[in-house]
Amino acid sequence: MRTETIFRALADPTRLRIMRLLGSMELAVGEVAQVLGQSQPRVSRHIGILCDAGLAERRREGSWTFVRAGNGVPDARSLCAGISHLLVEAEAEDAAFGDACEADRRKLAEIRSHREAEAQAYFAGHAHDWDELRRMHSSDEVIEAALARALGPAPLGRLLDIGTGTGRMAELFAERAEYIVALDKSLAMLRVARAKLQHLPTERVELVQGDFASLPFAAGSFDTVLFHQVLHFAQLPAAALAEAARVTRPGGRIAIVDFAAHQREELRERHAHARLGFEDGQMEALLADAGYDPGAPTALEDGELVVKIWIAERASEQRRAAS
Repeated sequence: MRTETIFRALADPTRLRIMRLLGSMELAVGEVAQVLGQSQPRVSRHIGILCDAGLAERRREGSWTFVRAGNGVPDARSLCAGISHLLVEAEAEDAAFGDACEADRRKLAEIRSHREAEAQAYFAGHAHDWDELRRMHSSDEVIEAALARALGPAPLGRLLDIGTGTGRMAELFAERAEYIVALDKSLAMLRVARAKLQHLPTERVELVQGDFASLPFAAGSFDTVLFHQVLHFAQLPAAALAEAARVTRPGGRIAIVDFAAHQREELRERHAHARLGFEDGQMEALLADAGYDPGAPTALEDGELVVKIWIAERASEQRRAAS
């Protein structure tokens, strides 16, 4: 019986502390062990019991395993929220439990600080390359404002940020989205994004390692899909957009921010660009072939490289069959 399994899973002080921690943020299993001052195998067993009860979820990311509260399962979301509320009350009523949780939070703050320090070190090591490219086009602030205008005031629903990089887009649109999945192929970039996004509610943001050529999501999972300065890395843009279309619900939208076609060949070598931007006609054809209805693009021309914003709506099966 599931109810009995849940209560058995909660009938342990270590697992209660773990649930309290997961109410704050997603953590690596090793980080949970560090906070609790217990061995990683022992903590893994506790986490396994919570996962079997549907109270937590595990996810592999390279050699690391991350764990979060079971918010991703619809029928577990309200349950986890209720348990979180009860644990807050338990802290106030049980002094020993409250002291343990307060000590855990102090250690958790150290982990947050360590993540931010790692992110800053990564930025410092790559700042020259990024600054060199930024000088060629409109400022980040201008691009972000233009993208927000192009998307309009409507809610973004479930948002997939493909190639999240530093997590800036996920952070920018967090208030407008019901739920955000920030995806990146690079483990290093996911660690940077995790540091940037760790202040957001865990039940609304998920970081996933994955490739835009093979998205690990069911069809029609998202209302909005975003490629921000990512598509020029694709050897096969048509395949990447076909995958994006597969996970976009009918009537959902895609937003692509990328360069207009240019002749800066050195970007292939120095920044690993597979494509030297896109012409409007080329992008329109790519989007239409993928099953989107493209609109008129926005051009930001106050730089050596012109930045374009393309917005398109996912056509319904009936409209695609009729076209």
